[in-house]
Amino acid sequence: MVSKNHLTLLTTFAKFLTPKNQNDMLEISLKEIITISMVLFAVIDIVGSIPIIVNLRAKVGHIESEKASLVAGTIMIVFLFIGEGLLNLIGIDVHSFAVAGSFVLFFLALEMILGIRIYRDEEPGSASIVPLAFPLIAGAGTMTTLLSLRSQFHTINIIIAILLNIILVYIVLKSSKKIENLLGENGLGVVRKTFGVILLAIAVKLFAANVKGLFV
Repeated sequence: MVSKNHLTLLTTFAKFLTPKNQNDMLEISLKEIITISMVLFAVIDIVGSIPIIVNLRAKVGHIESEKASLVAGTIMIVFLFIGEGLLNLIGIDVHSFAVAGSFVLFFLALEMILGIRIYRDEEPGSASIVPLAFPLIAGAGTMTTLLSLRSQFHTINIIIAILLNIILVYIVLKSSKKIENLLGENGLGVVRKTFGVILLAIAVKLFAANVKGLFV
């Protein structure tokens, strides 16, 4: 026999695994894909992480770019679908999470623009999956961003943007040393600051769009 509690749990997950409307998975928008891709690119900051990647490669000798990219993409897509259900189980609505996410993006943007360090991860001793796939690529900031984006954009466009970013991540991981030599320290700094400003604007937009939902 399946208990009432089990049925409630299954229903909750089914609800959040299903698009909010029947057209959610079909409405492909180039504008949305570009916007989401830029946000994820700024949050993941794979170009700004090149010095870290080069350092890890020097420590472990070899980084499995394919594995790191595949694992990171899988984590992001799975969390996109089950994250909201998990929040519902602990009594947190999407608007609250999106507002919290806007603060995370705000501080990440400040880090990129001002060149300061607010959030610091512990440095694990292995590579490829940890710390590359998680938390460098699919970390807390990325997870928060995905749910914040889901409250504003169609799911299919988010998935496409994730895949585009994972392809870019793979390319950067494969050619990190060449990119570092090409851009140089100053070039990497300019890229980070530019996307930091974009990320700051997105954070403000997410906050403004979701804060009203807290009082409805």
